[in-house]
Amino acid sequence: MSQSETEPREVPPGPPGQDDGSGPAAGTARDRPPLVPLRRNWRFQLLWVGATSTTLGVEAADVAYPLLVLALTGSPALAGLFGFTQLVVILLFGLPIGVLADRWDHRRVLIGAEAARAVATASVAVALAMDRLTAVHLLLVAVVLGVGTAFGGPVRMLLIRAVVPDEQLTQALTQDEVREGAAGLLGPAVGGALYGVSRVVPFVACAVTFSVSLLCALFVRVPPRTKEPAVDAGAGAGTEDGAGTEDGEERGAATAEESGGAFAGVLELVRQPALRGSLLLVGTFYLVLTAVTLAVVVKLQAQDTPPGLVGFALTGSAVGMLLGSLLVKRLHGWMAPGRLLLLVSVVAAVCVTLLAAPFAWWWVFGVLVVATLTTPALRVLIDIMILRQVPADRRGRTIVATMTVLQCGPAAGTLGAGLLLQFAGTTGAILALGGLQAVVTLVGLADRGVAAARWPE
Repeated sequence: MSQSETEPREVPPGPPGQDDGSGPAAGTARDRPPLVPLRRNWRFQLLWVGATSTTLGVEAADVAYPLLVLALTGSPALAGLFGFTQLVVILLFGLPIGVLADRWDHRRVLIGAEAARAVATASVAVALAMDRLTAVHLLLVAVVLGVGTAFGGPVRMLLIRAVVPDEQLTQALTQDEVREGAAGLLGPAVGGALYGVSRVVPFVACAVTFSVSLLCALFVRVPPRTKEPAVDAGAGAGTEDGAGTEDGEERGAATAEESGGAFAGVLELVRQPALRGSLLLVGTFYLVLTAVTLAVVVKLQAQDTPPGLVGFALTGSAVGMLLGSLLVKRLHGWMAPGRLLLLVSVVAAVCVTLLAAPFAWWWVFGVLVVATLTTPALRVLIDIMILRQVPADRRGRTIVATMTVLQCGPAAGTLGAGLLLQFAGTTGAILALGGLQAVVTLVGLADRGVAAARWPE
């Protein structure tokens, strides 16, 4: 039994009687010094501040870049191509990057990713100020931003695991959900407001946010990595307490190809029934949520809703995520992961269908709040059900494989929503998306692997 298995976990609780405080395991836990509160874990807090800064910049840039492309070219197609280019880069380079994430020093990778994004964004501000910005320049920036996201996202998750004890990991991820919700609420408004001041200002601000994240990565100190013993993915993850040597890190890097190569993460997801069913439910959830957002925008515009109220209605998702972060611990304590996943899917199916009702912006806002209340619990569940059960030498590739699946959902959702709106109208499109979520929920209910899923022991 690994050391982490001998210690009581914060959430979710294990089966009754699993850790009764007696025997050698309890003695081992008592011998360890008390855990430092997460708020005093400066390594985690530095990573959190950096991630918050980056997310705020990305959310603001997602508004500013399309506005800039439209202003320069007048082409909605080029505005869409900018975001699509980033997505394609992330998907194309995802699996190879997963191998590198398992082999390279995570902190140095994060530093390189943030430096590249800061320089690329600053180049836009400089070119704008000199009146020399071109569409080709912007597409090259989109490529750099896509590569930065593909590298930065997975290694940041791995760094959090390296600086946070297993007992506090759920708490840390919950705090991370607060960051996501707050950035989703503030970022678009900040991006739009800064663009209204000047075209240059939002890109200067975004370069600053990436630079703040870069500084945080420079100052954070991460324990040396060590190669964990190979374990069965269904038996729970091995320890990752940071104690080790550079020799251990080299051995871990040397086994990257031996443990499945670039497709090791995909194989981890495919070979476990509970993970396959879980990803189907989660991937459909993100696909439907993205698609229905576009449908709702078209619906509100058809109702002559002012643009400001359209934007406010869509902030319901961010408000729901912020409120939902308060429910993560309780939801994980109340029900098994499979049941929680099905609850998320049922709520989504009902809420998406309700969005077809012919009500005004306030209805959309309220329904989106309810629809996303369980999203933070879902995102933490993904970590618990997948990442904590994967051996360390394949964890980076599994993170990338999971993120790739989830990123395909929004891309397919945007395309699917456009086709549905073209041929079925807004009400028909929304009802079709609600029906899709309902069908996948029924598949999940019939999936014994999902029903039998349990929290790692």
